Amino acid sequence: MKPAAPVRVPPGDSVVEFGAYVQGKKMPAPGIVEALELVREHNATSDEANAFVWVGLHEPAAPEVEWLAGVFGLHPLAVEDAVKAHQRPKVERYGDSLFMVLKTVAYLDHEQPGDGSEIIATGEIMMFLGPDFVVTVRHGRHCPLGGVRERLEDKPELLSRGPSGVLHAIADHVVDHYLQVADLMQLELEEVEATVFADVSSRDINRIYQLKREMLEMKRAVTPLQAPLQALPQRRAIPSEMREYFRDVGDHLSRVCEQVESSNELCNSILQAALARSNALANEDMRKISSWVAILAVPTMIAGIYGMNFDFMPETNQVWGYPAVLGVMVTVCVLLHRGFRRNGWL
Repeated sequence: MKPAAPVRVPPGDSVVEFGAYVQGKKMPAPGIVEALELVREHNATSDEANAFVWVGLHEPAAPEVEWLAGVFGLHPLAVEDAVKAHQRPKVERYGDSLFMVLKTVAYLDHEQPGDGSEIIATGEIMMFLGPDFVVTVRHGRHCPLGGVRERLEDKPELLSRGPSGVLHAIADHVVDHYLQVADLMQLELEEVEATVFADVSSRDINRIYQLKREMLEMKRAVTPLQAPLQALPQRRAIPSEMREYFRDVGDHLSRVCEQVESSNELCNSILQAALARSNALANEDMRKISSWVAILAVPTMIAGIYGMNFDFMPETNQVWGYPAVLGVMVTVCVLLHRGFRRNGWL
């Protein structure tokens, strides 16, 4: 007996929004299938075949993505990546469609620095790009695409570029977020750097370690996208008039990668400086402790010797013996104290 085929259901709550766009304007459609039929009918009868469907999903289930795969003819391997998430940034071609993965980053507000909470949150945006459709699958609650859709709908000339225009708008939106987060992380590093040469504590070092970890997380999200995005303008799916726009996004991404790399190196320098400063403070404390121990050892030693209670000890039977011994103790302690202060130990 053959195993039952998996049940495929149309997307439900995971659909953020969908629409059919003809000549840059959104056309009414009761469902995704009807929107696709409307678009393909227009492209078949019009000289300007720039109509397309844009479906936006947020953390869909596997059956929902499989249903869309049947409607739009998506490749099974790309569908599997879109469901599982946790993919590296990449651009792959499957027949007439492109599959692109973008890592999203967001700067989180944290009340107390170094409290162990996350500073950078990451997510993913997967995009299926075909001749007449765009399907976006977003994982994570940060970096929503509602603003991108509204901005494109307010400017029909942008939507008239077709699916590649949507791809550019989303890539540009994600890279702009990279710039914002990189700038905020730079400000945080500068704030930490200012405290390193003050009174550094273990809490400050923990904060620097946390920033270092977050910088590595951002580096893993940003750097792998550089090569796929630079190669994207050479793809046949990208019209020639859109290639300059993608090169501009690639230049912005290069700037982000350079800033992240410099911030990561700065974080390493700050961490080394903080550890050196902490060791210097610890050595200074040890010198102070050692100095006071040496000073207090003198009266302790003299008192211990005279506390042995032998019958024949110098000055034990003299009236001036007790004041003399105290005077010796004070004199030696004062001389040691002055010597340690002169050498910078106290």
